[in-house]
Amino acid sequence: MFSHIMIGTNDLDRAKSFYDALLGTLGVPPARVDGHRIFYMTPTGIFSVSKPINGEPATCANGGTIGFACSSPEQADAWHAAGVAAGGTTCEDPPGVREGATGKLYLAYLRDPDGNKLCGLHRM
Repeated sequence: MFSHIMIGTNDLDRAKSFYDALLGTLGVPPARVDGHRIFYMTPTGIFSVSKPINGEPATCANGGTIGFACSSPEQADAWHAAGVAAGGTTCEDPPGVREGATGKLYLAYLRDPDGNKLCGLHRM
């Protein structure tokens, strides 16, 4: 549904370490570094992190969330644990099942070291 998602960071090395660990739980290879950016290439889309090119500090999007597809609740738990171990912080409720208009979802939320809100999502 999307071609790519790019978020900002103030510390590219820290971001690479965090996202290599986090996305590795989903089978995504480590990032390719391109100057001031890193890229995670998959068959379903590209996720990238960049130092802002305008020279201003990176900030997180208020109200924004980036969701990563997980193949099972166990993978979502591993994704969440890897993120916390790599410097992320838990946010929202603990990982678990939520019921809504679209059915049952297993969700795990955290913030990356720059404050971006992330979600590991498994559709049950």
